[in-house]
Amino acid sequence: MASLDITKMWRDPGAPADSFYQVRPECKDVPKSKFRIKNGKTLSERKWRAAFSPEGYLDIGKTLGRIHRGGIHPSIRGEVWEFLLGCYDPKSSHAEREDIRKQRRTQYAILKEECRTMFPVIGSGRYITAPVITEDGDPILDPLVLQEAKAAKEAKEATSVTGASDDYEMVKEDDKRVIEWKLSLHQIGLDVARTDRSLVFYEKQENLSKLWDILSVYAWFDKDVNYCQGMSDLCSPMIILLDDEADAFWCFERLMRRLRGNFRYTESSVGVESQLNNLASVTQVIDPKLHQHLDKLGGGDYLFAVRMLMVLFRREFSFCDSLYLWEMMWALEYDPDLFLTYEDPELAADKSDESKSKAKSRQVGKFERENMKNAGKAAEAPLPISVFLVASVLKDKSDKLLTEARGLDDVVKILNDVNGNLDAKKACTGAMKLHRKYLKKAANTHR
Repeated sequence: MASLDITKMWRDPGAPADSFYQVRPECKDVPKSKFRIKNGKTLSERKWRAAFSPEGYLDIGKTLGRIHRGGIHPSIRGEVWEFLLGCYDPKSSHAEREDIRKQRRTQYAILKEECRTMFPVIGSGRYITAPVITEDGDPILDPLVLQEAKAAKEAKEATSVTGASDDYEMVKEDDKRVIEWKLSLHQIGLDVARTDRSLVFYEKQENLSKLWDILSVYAWFDKDVNYCQGMSDLCSPMIILLDDEADAFWCFERLMRRLRGNFRYTESSVGVESQLNNLASVTQVIDPKLHQHLDKLGGGDYLFAVRMLMVLFRREFSFCDSLYLWEMMWALEYDPDLFLTYEDPELAADKSDESKSKAKSRQVGKFERENMKNAGKAAEAPLPISVFLVASVLKDKSDKLLTEARGLDDVVKILNDVNGNLDAKKACTGAMKLHRKYLKKAANTHR
């Protein structure tokens, strides 16, 4: 009898995590998550706390393998992500991190107040979906926008100690940067209204406005990128996982450090174009027949894969599974010097000579270790794991694409059929296999 119980324990499929991200009852077509919370595999709160010393120093090597194998328990996901994304140095103490957190919260408050003085709906608990300005800087006196601005001003006056607020009038704007920022505000609002609307979380107006505030402040903060569609999909999980708005903002900002190149547009190129070129190169190496077929159909530019790379598979996976995929990716790519790279790039560059010893360290993610071991052998810079994830999906659908795709519309249709049906763990495993295969073939090519 005891042996049967043990067998059952080992075959335990785990507990579903969907209850942590409740779906509105009227949304019947939302795919169920494949992610399961499994004892002994998923990083639990107990295991996470045990990885810290009494002073607060984190032995992150104890957690990376577990995250890759079983993900992170939803109750601690937000704080673990802050380390995976480089918000904090694992070699810092509790006290040092608390100082950094306070400084960042103050910095965010200053940024947000700066934005509020330019447009008072910021921080009011509301958001807008109608344009407020023309490209020439003339105000657009939309009744709904005026109503929101008036309500925001009155709310500010009601909570002000003096009872007075800044005078705000919708007048012609001459500053080009302010014009560009204000032009983005209604687009952010339109995207916020569409983001993750199947989740109960976004039934609350305050959560929608929080998402709008963070994206609006980021658009002002990042003057080179401003705002682009897709960012709301990347930011949404942050405000769900982190209660403090400032903490969510800086976690999103760290994620954008990785991805902002995809959102940079110039007159001559699209930001994500380099990633698409990388995807084409990888596919040409690991599946030349498929690459040739796609090129013949007019898809050699791989534009059909833009969405996967821009929003990191948010549309291809359920909400819960996309979070699981992200944390596996970040654990595999993790570099313990990530925080230093963001805070002091010059010092981080000086430490690059240590890559050989780091390549053997368990403090480094498995994918990153392989890149470090390969450093010097390949002519190109290491590619992100996201490229290999897309390549893995294409490889998985290779037979279907080769036999059924007679045009680009067929390619798009076949790839759209994977939405909600992909397995995050399988996709990561496939990406790792393709990465090793690519490194091996690329090294042989450059001999």
